[in-house]
Amino acid sequence: MEDQRHQDEISGEPGSEPADDPDAAMAEWDTPEPIVFACAACGAALTGPLKRLPAMPEAPSYAWWEAEEMGPSPATVPPGFYAIETEPYGAPLVVAEVPGPVMPRHGTRCNPEGQPLVSQGPRGNIVMNPDDARGLTTRHASAACCGATPYGGLNQLCTCGTRVATLCSDCCLPYELHLSPDHVRALPLNPDAAVCAEGTPS
Repeated sequence: MEDQRHQDEISGEPGSEPADDPDAAMAEWDTPEPIVFACAACGAALTGPLKRLPAMPEAPSYAWWEAEEMGPSPATVPPGFYAIETEPYGAPLVVAEVPGPVMPRHGTRCNPEGQPLVSQGPRGNIVMNPDDARGLTTRHASAACCGATPYGGLNQLCTCGTRVATLCSDCCLPYELHLSPDHVRALPLNPDAAVCAEGTPS
């Protein structure tokens, strides 16, 4: 993992605070037409054309402990699509009043004192197949054996240096990329363009 750094699993990353109105952010992406997501800071395209799924899929069942080679699990979201995560996801993690999954599609997680943790991260993340991302670099990823985890907050940088997304790619976790609704914007496709990006029809 490039430039892996262990983050405090209970405190959040700068810029990872929940949106003031997550429902309004989710409504912005509610379109039946394919859209491209771009960095809100510099305008660089971060994805090819993606279509919205009606609901967040369940993570595929995957016996990672039986895999011959270490690597990501099968992606939660199929190529060419995105979904909206309506539940809190990512950092900060806080002590939970009732034990349960730390965040959607994850198991339980505890702090060093053995207290169960739960995500108090943002809602409204745009969840996509990590293989559909473009121009992102992993930085400040929380420690893991063979991939990135969402426990330390935003860990994907645009080419301009802005943290725009959280990658989850460790072998025992769901394979997902969460674009931050506060750091990206949607670009409608040009209806006259046959191709929006290399090899990807509009």
